[in-house]
Amino acid sequence: MINWKNFDELAAYDELKKTTPVNLKEVMSGENGAERVKKYSVPMAEGFTYNYAAKAVDDDILAVLVKLADEAQLAEKYEDLYNGDVINTGEKRLVLHQLCRGQLGKDVIADGVNKRDFYVEQQKRIADFANKVHAGEIANEKGEKFTTAVQIGIGGSDLGPRAMYLALENWAKKNGKFKMEAKFISNVDPDDASAVLASVDVEHSLFILVSKSGTTLETLTNQSFVMDALKKAGLDPAKHMIAVTSETSPLAHSDAYLDAFFMDDYIGGRYSSSSAVGGAVLSLAFGPDVFADFLEGAAAEDRMAKEKDPLKNADMLDALIGVYERNILGMPATAVLPYSQALSRFPAHLQQLDMESNGKSVNRFGQPVDYVTGPIIFGEPGTNGQHSFYQLLHQGKTIVPLQFVGYKNSQLANDVVIEGTTSQQKLKANVAAQIVAFACGKSDENLNKNFEGGRPSSIIIGDQVNPRTLGALLAHFENKVMFQGFVWNVNSFDQEGVQLGKKLAKRVLARDTEGALTVYSDLLGI
Repeated sequence: MINWKNFDELAAYDELKKTTPVNLKEVMSGENGAERVKKYSVPMAEGFTYNYAAKAVDDDILAVLVKLADEAQLAEKYEDLYNGDVINTGEKRLVLHQLCRGQLGKDVIADGVNKRDFYVEQQKRIADFANKVHAGEIANEKGEKFTTAVQIGIGGSDLGPRAMYLALENWAKKNGKFKMEAKFISNVDPDDASAVLASVDVEHSLFILVSKSGTTLETLTNQSFVMDALKKAGLDPAKHMIAVTSETSPLAHSDAYLDAFFMDDYIGGRYSSSSAVGGAVLSLAFGPDVFADFLEGAAAEDRMAKEKDPLKNADMLDALIGVYERNILGMPATAVLPYSQALSRFPAHLQQLDMESNGKSVNRFGQPVDYVTGPIIFGEPGTNGQHSFYQLLHQGKTIVPLQFVGYKNSQLANDVVIEGTTSQQKLKANVAAQIVAFACGKSDENLNKNFEGGRPSSIIIGDQVNPRTLGALLAHFENKVMFQGFVWNVNSFDQEGVQLGKKLAKRVLARDTEGALTVYSDLLGI
């Protein structure tokens, strides 16, 4: 039987507080460090390895984290989730993003429909549509091929798909998989839509409107902006737009679109890259086979996450170590540092994934909790970040855990040798050096040049950014966030925190304001 208990009600919570902190500088120096790197490593799907040698844990702490995983019933709760239990208690919904990419358990029937069959059907419909666009069977009013896909959406309808597109764009060009350029309009700021429209050939652009409810203010505003531009160009918007929405939304069966593809209420926006939200734009940009490979990679990591032993389950172990850092060591943030330019927007996606999921102060039953939950997430690709915020990470008073992602090979493989090494070798040398520098530091009598060390990090090492490895990497972080939510006993699948500002904005636009809201409205000239 599943028990949903607060973290501080678990025996492992008290046991963790009694553990002896690890002297990371000491254990990572010399031969000790070499042995740790070899020992503290867990295989992931698609050839990835999760190495946590530079985390401030030892066998004693890990033993308690294993007890925590068992007491918090992490494996059992994941099993209930993928078998279709109502895990999203706030909205009384199932949580089925993993089902978009594979069958992990029994058939999930909801609303009288086999949901796996439903997701596969939408993927097939999108694939058929994308293939016809690429073949010119679906074309513009002149019978000419569409050359650009433009996604209109915000939040999870933008961040995930945009990050995935940018991650695979150069790979697709190198491997003959690039079909169409993709652009994204998200911000209600008119400069966003104007800049994108100015950068594309509108006559040969296919616009993808993404809104599950069909009522998202920013998205519908940008749709109107685009429709106005199409009309001014003498084009029929209905022949240049498709919708990704729910079957019950006002967009679902409208003559305003060439076609509509469906998601449902069981897929949260920040978890929707595996659904039609990511499927439409990625299939148009790179072809349905590339999107299918992306899903296969994610499904492979989802299967790995079923492992009950945390020491063999990278997703669960990463989550548990993160909980230890947040709640026992008191570290408030986590930096995500991909050493790959392809993952330039991946940290931005993870900001939403993690902070919108676990940034909660009440448990899944709406009762206040007495412990901190989700960390602040930020990041930038290496080596750019080294010349930006690493100064604080190395020598600041706040210790920030680090999550590196590194690859053995680049995407383009047309590197050059300068001073005896390639650019990719220099990149890899930097990430290896940073891990040790953060952990071990360097003593100097000049305190301005002294590095205390003791900064914990982990690294996920893969071969190359490609569709399958990208899917596996995405699933790792989705599952990590899920497991941490289970430990903290929060609902990781609703986001009430974004609602208040939306409601007040509507009041401002309706001129229904008072007090400070009125004055700010006047100052902004609304």
